[in-house]
Amino acid sequence: MNNIFVISRPIKFLITYYKFKMKKLLYFIPMALLFAACGGTTGGGANLPMTNQSDSTSYAYGTLIADNLNQIKTDVGEEHAIDLDLFSNGLREAMAGEARMTKDEADAVMRAFGQMAQAASQQKQQQEASKNIAIGEAYLAENKTKEGVQVTPTGLQYKVIQEGTGKQPTTEDEVTVHYTGTLIDGSVFDSSVQKGQPISFQVTGVIAGWTEGLQLMKEGAKYEFYIPSNLAYGPQGRPGIPGNSTLIFEVELIKIGK
Repeated sequence: MNNIFVISRPIKFLITYYKFKMKKLLYFIPMALLFAACGGTTGGGANLPMTNQSDSTSYAYGTLIADNLNQIKTDVGEEHAIDLDLFSNGLREAMAGEARMTKDEADAVMRAFGQMAQAASQQKQQQEASKNIAIGEAYLAENKTKEGVQVTPTGLQYKVIQEGTGKQPTTEDEVTVHYTGTLIDGSVFDSSVQKGQPISFQVTGVIAGWTEGLQLMKEGAKYEFYIPSNLAYGPQGRPGIPGNSTLIFEVELIKIGK
């Protein structure tokens, strides 16, 4: 079910350099930023008009690079944020053939930064994952006392919103469903309902909490699943889903079979 839960995230410009993607990413540095750099200021292009496709493309690249640079602060901390003046200097001086670093020196700096950033990001994710275990356990402990919530031996919690009248799926079946997935803070990380298109998959081709929960349902049913992290994505998480997150899904079983 990875195709359901993978959520796009901006390419981590600079952080992913340790994987030798820098040459590809540099191709996408926007012309608007290059022009600003050549002008000697970081704000020299303010309010420039966009009158054609090239102008719009240049500006769009600028916004994407900004997202990637901002992601560095989110992942590894404000102290490692990119200095825009020096970033501009590097562009301007290299374009003029006056870079103060050789290519090998720049490569070495970026490899070191990538390794540091990866380690810092992993540490942050591990700390968040540890915290999420306690948060999830507290949520589930309270949730199971609510009216209508049932608990299976594995720890999966569910509530019947609407009971179905059709047959129940087995591990041999394919099902078609509509669903909305949220974190316990209510934020939606994926939803076939929002996309306007139900999805079909094998009952065994999803996370354990789904595989178990689907087999409790009948065609036409709508349930809410409260899935502990060990029945979801565990400490590794997924894009948009922090490690050890407890997940909530509203699931409608539309049909069994193709």
